[in-house]
Amino acid sequence: MTTRARRILTVCLGNHCRSPLASVVLAQMGGAGVEVRSAGTRDKWVGKPAHAVMVTAAAAHGYDLSTHLGTHISPGLLDWADVVLAMDDDNLTVLQELADERAARKLGLYLGDRDVPDPWGKDADAFAAVVTLIKDGAPQHLP
Repeated sequence: MTTRARRILTVCLGNHCRSPLASVVLAQMGGAGVEVRSAGTRDKWVGKPAHAVMVTAAAAHGYDLSTHLGTHISPGLLDWADVVLAMDDDNLTVLQELADERAARKLGLYLGDRDVPDPWGKDADAFAAVVTLIKDGAPQHLP
């Protein structure tokens, strides 16, 4: 009998910085044991690439965001996922408002008890710090 890969959905505000990175990190670390997607609670970056500074910061740690295109959260994505990981409390609140009873049980924060800070509008060091936080937080979500 073959076990299905664990489906993980990572969510941030724009699907432009944090959630695309978390998706790539989890997929790379989890291998065949996971299937990972990402989305944003706002639709501003739908169809657009990841933030250029995040692409550079991710690449410095061996993660490739070059093919990412932004996606907006949807009930279908919530249904698809086994677990939905919000990058911060604000995005978790939006997800809780969107989720039905079954999906609500899947929701949590990526770091469990604290936010992954949004590096938007900050310097390259802030983006690099987010890469480290996301990389260090990934193992707790993997089989």
